[in-house]
Amino acid sequence: QVQLVESGGGLVQAGGSLRLSCVVSVFGYYHMGWFRQAPGKEREFVAAISWTGGSIDYADSVKGRFTISRDNARNTVYLQMNSLKPEDTAVYYCAAARVLGRSLSSALNEYDFWGQGTQVTVSS
Repeated sequence: QVQLVESGGGLVQAGGSLRLSCVVSVFGYYHMGWFRQAPGKEREFVAAISWTGGSIDYADSVKGRFTISRDNARNTVYLQMNSLKPEDTAVYYCAAARVLGRSLSSALNEYDFWGQGTQVTVSS
């Protein structure tokens, strides 16, 4: 059973930074994504990175502020979040999509495995 474990969330002031990590328990060929869900809102795409790291996509709301990266030797994906805003407050989820010939996607239903989430709170 593939498990994803996120870490690195917390409380930070506006303008600050956080780095989220997600470890995948079982090695495999996965595209990786980060999504978030704020109270009362639907889960939304944040960023994604292909298995090779050669393809990356970001939501418009985080472009220029967030950076996704991965270390396949450590089965880990990261989300560096800079210049955080109160509207970035949400539970952040890591997700994995088996490659199986598929291209990188921002769609939630393209992802096969999900973590439990880590809370990020940005105070104004």
